[in-house]
Amino acid sequence: MRPGPRNLITDVAGLKVGSAQDTRLKSGSTVLIGDTPFTASVHIMGGAPGTRETDLLAPDKTVAAVDALVLSGGSAYGLDACSGVVDALRAQGRGFRVGDALIPLVPGAILFDLLNGGEKDWTQNPYADLGRKAMEAAGEEFEIGSAGAGTGAL
Repeated sequence: MRPGPRNLITDVAGLKVGSAQDTRLKSGSTVLIGDTPFTASVHIMGGAPGTRETDLLAPDKTVAAVDALVLSGGSAYGLDACSGVVDALRAQGRGFRVGDALIPLVPGAILFDLLNGGEKDWTQNPYADLGRKAMEAAGEEFEIGSAGAGTGAL
């Protein structure tokens, strides 16, 4: 199989990637979102994995598709980036309907970048805002490498 024209995951029709970072914090978040819900899977590795809603991705679960996936710096704090994406999706009327309830499904995973020298003395967790900004930036073109979730990776 040949790579697509950009050789990026966004060569898959309907997928977009957005990233947001805070250089002072030396961290960031990245979101993968589809024009419509999409099927995803996960393989969890490492000695101290940090995830949110990844159990939804097992094939025996009720929901067969998710609205977005989030990768974030910030260790456990970074899981809150999913909340920012959930809020933004809900505002757009996107999510899994259960009666009158609308539930955006956004699994996520984090990496540990708390000791990279960035300013981590915040009074309010910044990751929900980074998640929301990453979603607003979603498009077919995106920066790779040390951007978004990879901003503070060592």
